[in-house]
Amino acid sequence: MKSETNFWKSKNVLVTGCTGFLGSWLTAELVKKSANVVGIIRDDVYSTNFSAMNLKDKITVVKGDITDYELVLRALNEYEIDTIFHLAAQTIVGTANNSPLSTFDTNIKGTWTILESTRIVGVRRIIVASSDKAYGNQEMLPYKEDAPLIGSHPYDVSKSCADLIARAYHISYGMNIGITRCGNLFGPGDINFSRIVPGTIKSIIFGEEPIIRSDGKFIRDYFYVKDAVNAYLLLAENVEKKGISGEAFNFGTEIPITVLELVEEIIKISGKKIKPIILNEAKNEIREQYLSCEKARKLLSWKPAFSLRTALAETYKWYEEYFTKK
Repeated sequence: MKSETNFWKSKNVLVTGCTGFLGSWLTAELVKKSANVVGIIRDDVYSTNFSAMNLKDKITVVKGDITDYELVLRALNEYEIDTIFHLAAQTIVGTANNSPLSTFDTNIKGTWTILESTRIVGVRRIIVASSDKAYGNQEMLPYKEDAPLIGSHPYDVSKSCADLIARAYHISYGMNIGITRCGNLFGPGDINFSRIVPGTIKSIIFGEEPIIRSDGKFIRDYFYVKDAVNAYLLLAENVEKKGISGEAFNFGTEIPITVLELVEEIIKISGKKIKPIILNEAKNEIREQYLSCEKARKLLSWKPAFSLRTALAETYKWYEEYFTKK
C-alpha cells in the first residue's frame, strides 16, 4: 500500500513541529503533494533543514506555542484544518533528563492542547507522534503494540503520557486518531549532532574519532526519515477506517543493531580508518529496544523502502555536501 499522490491535493493540513527534523521532511512532502500546509512555529531557527528547503515561503506560518489553547483553536478554525500531524516535542533524551519540566510541558500539555482544540473544532484526521521510548524498559522483545506503556525516565514518561492521552481522546470522543511509535530516526538534515548518526558522521568528516556515550552495546532500531514520512502519510490516509482509527503502529526496520555496530557501519561507508571512543557514560536510557512492525505490515501493507546501508550511505553523502558548503 503506497501513499496516494492525489489524496493530499488542496487539503488543509496542520503540522506541529514542522521545523524539526522529521517535521521538515513531512512538510516538504505534503507541499510536493499540493497540500495547503499550516505550521505552528514558536522560535525562528535558521540553521535547520526547514530553512535549507525554504519551506517557510511555501506554507502558512502561525507564530506561537502549541501549549497556547486559544492560539491553536484560532489556527484550526481560521485555516479550516482537515488533518493534523502532531510532531512538536522536545525530542532529546539528554535535554529531558536535564529539563524535565519543560519537556513535560511541551510533550504532554502540548498534546492535550492539540487534541482538546481538535475535539472542539472537529478535525477529520489526527496523527500523534509517540515513540518506541513510550514502551519503557520491557522484558519481551521485540516490542509489540499491545505491550504496556511504562516509561521510567523523563523523555520516556512524556511519550507514554502523550500516547495514552491520544488513545483516551479516541475512545472517549470517537476521534480518528492514529499513533506512531517509530524507531530511532536518522537521515539528511538532522543537525542535532548529539545524536549518534549525525554526530558520528560529523566526527569522521572532520577527521576526529567518533564518540559513543554508552558502552556501545545498547541495541536500537534505526529508522530512515524518508521511510518515516511515507509511514505517517499512509497512516493518515487510512486513519478513518475501522480497525485503524485509534490504533498505535510501530514503524522501524526490524533490524536491531548495537550502537557500536552502527558506528562501524558508518565508518565503513566513509572509507576512513578510524576507531570510536567509548565513554560508557550514558544514564537514564533503555539498554535494549527494538520493534515488531507486523501490525503495520498486516493492516497497512507497509514496509520500509530503504535498507539500512543504503539509507546511511545517502545520509553520509548529504553531510559531506552540507559541510562542504559551510
